[in-house]
Amino acid sequence: MKLFVTIPAYNEAKTLGQVIKSIPRQIKGFDMVKVLVYDDGSKDQTAAVAKRFGADYVFRHKRNFGLARTFAHAATQAVKLGADVLVNTDADNQYDQQEIIKLVKPILENRADLVIGDRQVAKLKHMPFAKKYGNLLGSFMIRWLTGIKVEDASSGFRAMTGELVRKVHIFSTHTYTHEMLIAAHFREFAILEIPVTFSRRVTGGSRLISKGVLNHVFKSGATILRAVLLYRALSVFSYLGGILSLSGLLGLLRFGYFAFVQNDPSGHVQSLVISSILLGIGFNIIILGFIADLISYNRKLIEEK
Repeated sequence: MKLFVTIPAYNEAKTLGQVIKSIPRQIKGFDMVKVLVYDDGSKDQTAAVAKRFGADYVFRHKRNFGLARTFAHAATQAVKLGADVLVNTDADNQYDQQEIIKLVKPILENRADLVIGDRQVAKLKHMPFAKKYGNLLGSFMIRWLTGIKVEDASSGFRAMTGELVRKVHIFSTHTYTHEMLIAAHFREFAILEIPVTFSRRVTGGSRLISKGVLNHVFKSGATILRAVLLYRALSVFSYLGGILSLSGLLGLLRFGYFAFVQNDPSGHVQSLVISSILLGIGFNIIILGFIADLISYNRKLIEEK
């Protein structure tokens, strides 16, 4: 059994060396533990530091592609190199790398395909207010839209099987954490969460919120909705279309009451027009849901090949 620890990195030369040094190189259940660093076009010495501190594989983008693409490329390379299990960790040294042993245990025991390190965000005092509640909002959205029992959907410290990496594809260009979780759930992979330690960031700032927390929240929300639509398009569109259609139908019944029971249609023409529009939009959204559902089925067939 081969375990690969993947580290997407961008301008993390100051902390990457300590992360690599802290990774346990002997873990019960694995014949070997390899470290793979993927430098996302850093402007500092990230790649050189990775080599100097003993990373087994170092790949580098010629330009910056963002965290989601870098993670996807790192995971793909690890699987190509024979990884049976992968652990992804961050290059900023906020995680305790010794807890990799805890993360892989449920996979070794065949209890999970994806194990997420729960940072217990609500209890963190050193995480900035906006980032903390943005993370909590993202996890709430996923629980509400999918039913996944997850407390820290944004955590990048996670273990996964090679099979999951091969079957779950990341399309987001912003963050991979939400999309992977939702896709793994709908592809019927077993998901677990375990508590992990999350320390204060010593240098720099989060690359995900470099353009502002609101920008990150908007992009993450769009990623979550897009991922849900890929797998449950008919449910989402039917729900939305049903609400609009029902509102339109109630408006038509109201107009009918005044027109035929009260014999006074003249003052309620506006109600008739608005209700007809709502009914038409609702019906078209439901039809769109069926079309999107067919596209979703086609995507699943492609993924199975």
